[in-house]
Amino acid sequence: MSFYFQQTNNENRSIISLKSVMANTNSSNEVPSLRLYTGATIPALGLGTYSSGKYTPQQVAQALLDAASLGYRHFDCASMYANEKELGQVFAKILQTVPREELFITSKLPNDKHAEKDVIPQCQQTLSDLQLDYLDLYLVHWPFPHNPLNNDPDARDPNARPYSHEEYMETWRQMEKLVEMGLVKNIGTSNMTKQKMELLLRDCKIKPVVDQCELHVHFQQRNLINYFKDNNILPVGYCPVGRPNRPANRQSKDDTVDMEDPVIINIAKRLGINPAEVCILWIIKLGVVAIPFSAKREQYEKTIAAVKNINNSLTDDDMQQIAQIDKNCRIVKGENLLWEGAKDWHDLWDENS
Repeated sequence: MSFYFQQTNNENRSIISLKSVMANTNSSNEVPSLRLYTGATIPALGLGTYSSGKYTPQQVAQALLDAASLGYRHFDCASMYANEKELGQVFAKILQTVPREELFITSKLPNDKHAEKDVIPQCQQTLSDLQLDYLDLYLVHWPFPHNPLNNDPDARDPNARPYSHEEYMETWRQMEKLVEMGLVKNIGTSNMTKQKMELLLRDCKIKPVVDQCELHVHFQQRNLINYFKDNNILPVGYCPVGRPNRPANRQSKDDTVDMEDPVIINIAKRLGINPAEVCILWIIKLGVVAIPFSAKREQYEKTIAAVKNINNSLTDDDMQQIAQIDKNCRIVKGENLLWEGAKDWHDLWDENS
């Protein structure tokens, strides 16, 4: 199996052996893992827990419990998903039979808890909700504080403002303290741009181990992914199959459906798998972590089976074909985080400057 670095310029980025970056060599009964710069390992496939309101917290929790029985060991959680108490009940059950060190559990600092005084208590609350002694990874969910009216995460904050690096560093210093306190093993970011990350890397004491970002075949973010890799920051891709069934109020006329792309359909037919699995395998073949969400056993069972068989999946030619179908179609735009005077959602991603 080969591990791909995508080219961003005329530099010849060579394809290197996966063994040099993978923490384990893939066998027929293992999900491959990737190594963080701290030496920790993270399974390349995780189960997301954000259901966009489509499923109840109890249904998400039941899916997590069942996924663990199928071999999932990486779980991506967040306070903003409003289901951590239910997930905590499931983790307590899982830990009766699975050693804690075999699990990799992520959570995220919510946007309304960026203040210095709130970061540590919020992490402690998450640990209590999840019934854990520590987190393997804790992320700043978005680089923008957000305190909406009526605690509706989709509503606008009347006091929203542009990104402030000074304020973000106040939050990050508390994230670093969480590592020093032993409450979290690793810290990272989510939804960062290159410009914001450059500032963080300049000023931080503990560098982020990952950045969680939107990544799918119609939104490949080559420059950003390669920038993270060049700085030993592991990308973690959310929305790995796009988001074909998202609520109508979160759709735009320019959205595309990755799994309907003829290239993806043809590869899926040849391999005898479904298009969603092709999209997820593509991410992992890039050396990136994929965190799809599903509450349907048939889907998450087939996904883990496909990933365990990744050595016999996408060819070099498949990867090259997929590289040609990028449509720069961002799904998660973050409009609710905009401030008065912002031009449009591109301002959030430093694309209007």
